[in-house]
Amino acid sequence: MQSFLVYAAAALAEIAGCFAFWAWLRLEKSALWLIPGMAALAAFAWLLTLIDTSAAGRAYAAYGGVYIAASLLWLWLAEGVSPDRFDLAGAGIALAGTLVILAAPR
Repeated sequence: MQSFLVYAAAALAEIAGCFAFWAWLRLEKSALWLIPGMAALAAFAWLLTLIDTSAAGRAYAAYGGVYIAASLLWLWLAEGVSPDRFDLAGAGIALAGTLVILAAPR
């Protein structure tokens, strides 16, 4: 459960950081958006170091499914676009992969 919370926080930080760059470059917002954006991306990287695993690649791989689901949640809540059934099916498959990676006996 703790890993899921860390992954959820990391996803929020990464998406917020990336969105700050998107806002600056694509939505013509002020370059000042980059300051909290870079802080959010640094927080994202730090949060992933809190995952209890001996291999960074495994932490990143398991994070992928959470990121996909969180991105679709951002799409819906922040951008006002409803995910379609294919988005939801893809997120479900990705989250299943995350569970396999995290729950595997090692």
